[in-house]
Amino acid sequence: MHSAITLRSGSWSLRRTLLGILLSLTITVWGVSAVVVYLNADTESHELFDQSLAETGHLLLSLAEHEMQERGVHSAHRFADVSTRRDNTYLLFQIHDADGQLIYKNTGAPDQPFLQLNSPSGYGWIQLRGQRWRSYVVWNDSHTLQMQVVEPDTHRRDITGRFTYQLLAFALAIAPLLVLGIWWTVNRVFNSLRHYAHQLTQRRPGDFSALSPQGAPAEILPLVAALNQLFVRVSQTREREQRFTADAAHELRTPLAAVKTSLQVWRRARNAEERQEAETALSDSIERASRLVTQLLALSRSEPETSAVPALPRTDLAAWCRAQTAEWQHDIAQAGHTLTTDFQTVYTGMDAISMSMLMRNLIDNACRYTPAPGHLHLRCGEQQGQAVLEVSDSGPGIPAAQRSQVLERFVRLSDASIPGSGLGLSIVANIAQAHGASLRLLDGNDGQGLTVQLRFPLS
Repeated sequence: MHSAITLRSGSWSLRRTLLGILLSLTITVWGVSAVVVYLNADTESHELFDQSLAETGHLLLSLAEHEMQERGVHSAHRFADVSTRRDNTYLLFQIHDADGQLIYKNTGAPDQPFLQLNSPSGYGWIQLRGQRWRSYVVWNDSHTLQMQVVEPDTHRRDITGRFTYQLLAFALAIAPLLVLGIWWTVNRVFNSLRHYAHQLTQRRPGDFSALSPQGAPAEILPLVAALNQLFVRVSQTREREQRFTADAAHELRTPLAAVKTSLQVWRRARNAEERQEAETALSDSIERASRLVTQLLALSRSEPETSAVPALPRTDLAAWCRAQTAEWQHDIAQAGHTLTTDFQTVYTGMDAISMSMLMRNLIDNACRYTPAPGHLHLRCGEQQGQAVLEVSDSGPGIPAAQRSQVLERFVRLSDASIPGSGLGLSIVANIAQAHGASLRLLDGNDGQGLTVQLRFPLS
């Protein structure tokens, strides 16, 4: 059993496919999110650095103005290098007057202006000492002093690099947890499928009990329902086969015993007359056995597989009855009976093959059990919103109290001298059920004989 459910080399795994899709989507979404976060963080950090650079420029410009007011403009050049005593490679600044004279600068800043003195206020980029620097230019309110402050881009890149490293380190650290989480989740979801697979593999032969849908996810419920319906159909098919086998074994014993007896009589015949009688009896026994086998097969085929009525082709019942009558008219005449018909156009859904079997059994029963000369009447038409088919004969009929019994298998109420198996009306009842039709046994015309009436849904 295990080998039957092992994955073949050419098959694909839903679990592995789902894991691959989820992991790919997660990695893709995470990668895109990381890029978006990085770009946003880079933009935000540049804005913060620019804001800090601008605030520093305004502050230094205010301090320079205050210093110049206390000491006098003519002595300002003496303080050009006293703003800081240490070499500052991070932030450099210069303050020039309106004539371009350098008034203040910090240690490390060159004597030449970073930008042209007529540069407008605002941010920019410059190349200094082989590096890229961010610049900010601002004038005081009286437009007499200009502040030029710059900082290297390397510091900004260092901050962004550290942030990127931390983001990647966090992603790599949490990735195994994410993979394990997705793997555990997918496997837990598929546990219900494995549960049902285990139930099915552990079942004993002949166990067609329904699977319990309790605890199953909503997506699996249609599969469980379909399997349960399949179990019902398989169980019904098996029951029909067992019933057919039992019926055949039971019913064939009598005709086969008659065949055996007739053969023994034929072998012990002492003259031609006895041999002729034995041959006739043997032929009749074989004919009865053949007829019984034929009707058993017809009964097996006529039993509906399910209680649901299948979709049947729309058929003109009157035209179909005329074709059937043409086929049976010779046999009816051979039996010594007359036939009248009354066919009115009406449409219903029907399977032509099984309905031919139904009509054959009805006409055969009518001919067989109606003493010659007799009369058969076939009628079809619409009545009370249904398609009606009737087969009437002038035979002895069936007492009302026994009519329900003759629909059962192997029940015969007529003279046992008339050959038959008691299956004809059972076959008719099964075919009627398969067509969603009702079957009634009524008195014949003028109260004599039997009328078999079938009512089909209109199509």
